[in-house]
Amino acid sequence: MRLLVGSLVLRPYVFLFLLAFLAAGIRDLGVRRTALFLGWVWPLAFLAEFASTRIGIPFGLYHYTGDTRGQELFIADVPFFDSLSFTFLAYAAFCLARLVLRQSRPVLLAVEAGALMMFLDVVIDPLAVLGDRWFLGRVFWYPDGGPYFGVPLSNFAGWWLVGALGVGGYLWLAGKGAIGREPTMGVALYYAVLVFNLALTAWIQEWLLLASGLTLHLLLAAALVMAHRRPRLR
Repeated sequence: MRLLVGSLVLRPYVFLFLLAFLAAGIRDLGVRRTALFLGWVWPLAFLAEFASTRIGIPFGLYHYTGDTRGQELFIADVPFFDSLSFTFLAYAAFCLARLVLRQSRPVLLAVEAGALMMFLDVVIDPLAVLGDRWFLGRVFWYPDGGPYFGVPLSNFAGWWLVGALGVGGYLWLAGKGAIGREPTMGVALYYAVLVFNLALTAWIQEWLLLASGLTLHLLLAAALVMAHRRPRLR
């Protein structure tokens, strides 16, 4: 319990986003399905991180520093807050896919949600690598670096895969009514996470990374608007 409280103190922004997910999810999916989403996506994300820190699959090989061990909760070598973050990121991407792309077919919805979650990570992970320059701290590192601001491309493929499996698994487990009824708050959460990370990127004056993230998401927004305006196929 002391370490769990320590996680809350060290990473309050993670738990604020988590509370936003719970509020949005309960309104959208109901209590039972929101608990199911959390109970499926968090263990999946933890297993993906656990495997990646050992064999490099699916995110590519990286290691946690453990600098805050004893201050916050770790499960094996993975900080609790890190895998927990996937729950609200996957849910936010799931909502955006439903509202803007108007997708209801489970497989395509899962693939699109995974892609949208990966687009968030295009901003999140390069910033996290620079965590020693803001309040995240130096949490992890990639031994071999990577071509995108120090991040390997396998990381983004892994995020797409985990996002798709997270949403797809939830849809399969939840059955009828899994799509939900009110994704608007989840879409707001998606862009709140994006703006938070872009603001931190500006704060540490990583202008090239900021320009890259803004450009990619402006292009994504344009593509989403065009897709939303297309007549829906029946």
